[in-house]
This record gives sequence, structure tokens and C-alpha cells, in this order.
Amino acid sequence: MDPEGFKPFCRAAGVVRGGFDSHTFPPDSTSERSGVSNIVRALALVSGGLDSVLAARLVMEQGVDVVGVSFESPFFGADGAREAAQDIGIDLVVLDIGEDLLKVIAAPKYGFGKHMNPCIDCHVLMARRAGERMADLGASFVVTGEVVGQRPKSQMRFGLEAVERESGLAGLIVRPLSAKLLRPTVPEEKGWIDREKLLGLHGRTRKPQLELARKFGITRYESPAGGCLLTDENYARVFKDLRDHGELSVPNVRMLTVGRQFRLCPRAKLVVGRNHAENEALFALKPAHARFVKAIDCRGPVAVLSGRPSDDDLIVAARVVARYADTPSDRVVRVRIWSEDGDSRELEVIPFPVGEVRKLAV
Repeated sequence: MDPEGFKPFCRAAGVVRGGFDSHTFPPDSTSERSGVSNIVRALALVSGGLDSVLAARLVMEQGVDVVGVSFESPFFGADGAREAAQDIGIDLVVLDIGEDLLKVIAAPKYGFGKHMNPCIDCHVLMARRAGERMADLGASFVVTGEVVGQRPKSQMRFGLEAVERESGLAGLIVRPLSAKLLRPTVPEEKGWIDREKLLGLHGRTRKPQLELARKFGITRYESPAGGCLLTDENYARVFKDLRDHGELSVPNVRMLTVGRQFRLCPRAKLVVGRNHAENEALFALKPAHARFVKAIDCRGPVAVLSGRPSDDDLIVAARVVARYADTPSDRVVRVRIWSEDGDSRELEVIPFPVGEVRKLAV
């Protein structure tokens, strides 16, 4: 029985034929599947990238019902996965892992990548969460689009093995794009899928995937360079500041993509809008207990002051905001600082010189 309210599963319309090399691409999917005797269901981790889409299609070609699973957090979304699932004709379950991922990032067992991306630990979390949904979705195994050697840590063999071991899914994670380079999985041993129709891709080259995409008629997918904000050098810098000061929370993290970021002191952070859209965003994103800061009697940005600022920190925040107000740099500016609980005060300050403001920028 399908879970209540869940739509019937379907495979992509049309069978793709085509002269695949038996050592690189699967044989014609319309040929007899002697190794597959029963229809089974799998959960495919779909990111919206080409590899995850191809992995799902490869098991679908063997008669397996596939349900897509994608994840959302402050660092990545699932819009690409929604489009990809629609394109290949599968249902998609989207899970929010924001809070859990922040706990992982606070102390990742397998460390970080080049910047603040704990890729192995993140993949463990995703696999574990997918595994928790297998029973209620009637699935027997998990499918991912990982390629051996494509990424420096998470897709090396030790990273792939760590994901299986730590997620509790040992033997139940099928990686169709590199399956022939890895140990046979339970689905292969039980004949749910035919190992010979899976691939043996390795390394960073994209040519085999692009050729397979053409064979399947897949034209819409995200760039492999896109995705997680934690892999971006500039974002990683401001995120690390937040982490190092013990301020990791979903509301605080969501503000990292908005405005100018300033660290006033170890206990106080200021975010200043750069335009009307960012000012409006700060009103919507302000964490609980944070304060607004704005120049009055002249045009200027909205800012959000969070943490535990002292009276001296309030003056510093006011002077930073005054620096971006539409007024001469040597003129006294009145700045209002207020919170939603009714606390409000006004300060008269001289704007910081440009050089002083830059010293506070994260």
C-alpha cells in the first residue's frame, strides 16, 4: 500500500535505446532482465545535479520504482531537485535538515573540505535521514549519484565507506554510476538490480555523464559547481565568524546572505542593508531578541544588531549605520535603536571614517 496521500509512482515516459558500450554504459534497457524478478522500490537522493538524475534513471531502467528524496537547509535548496524529479517522472519527498546540519557543522567528525563544507558528515546525515524514511515509503534501498574520485574527500573510497558505516545503511546504498568499482550491494546480490547494467565511472571527467544524458534526453540539470553555500570562499568566511563566536542558529545563518556583515566585538554582530530589498529582507529575517538600528531625520539603511551588546557597542553600531546614511560624514546623526518588545533609544553620533568601518567588516 502506498502511504496515505502519496501519489502513484511512475517511470519516465519512453524507453531510451542506444548502443552503449558494455564496460561504460548499460545494455539496452528493453532487453530481458533475467536478474530482476520482482518490482522493488528505491529512494533516490536527488540534488538536481546531473549525476543524481542519471543514477535515478539507471535504476528506473531496470524496472525499479523510484521515489526521490531531497533536502533543504540554509545552505542549499531543493528547487533543482523538484524540477529534476518532474522531468524524469518521479515523486519527490523534501526534508528540512537545517537544524541537524548546524549541529553537524559545530563539530564534524570527518572535518571540513576546502572551506566550511563538512561534506562527508553532511552526506552521512542525508543518508541517515533517507534511511529513516525507507520503511514508511515502502523502499528497500537507497540510490545516490556519487562517482568514485570525483570529489577530493566525500567521493573518495574512504568517504563513501564512512557514509555507509555511519548512516546504518551498509550494503543498502547503490551508486549506479560507479557500482562496478565498488563492492556488490545487497540489492545486487539479491537480484533486485542487475550489476552488469550499472556503470564503472571514475574521476572528474563529465563526458560519460553528458553522453548518457543525451541518450536519456535529459537536458535540464544544475551545474556541478553550484549548490552548497559552504563551498563558497566569501560565504565560508562570514559563516566561520558566526560559528567561532558560538552564534550558530538557523535565523542567524539566514542573515549571512543579506547586507554588509560587521563584527563589533565577540558578543555583538551588526548586519547593514545595502538597498531597499535588503532592508526589507532584514525586517523579515531578524532573529528574536535582536534590535533594529536606523538613522532618523535622513535617509539610510536598516541594520540588525544581534548578540549581547553593551552600551558602548550600541554607540559603535550607531556610528557604523550613520556612516551609510545620506548625510555629510562630519555631521552629527541621530540614530534610533529599538526592539520589538518596546525598548527604544536614540543616540547622536558622528559617523565612523571609512577606514574604521572596514576594520569591523567580517
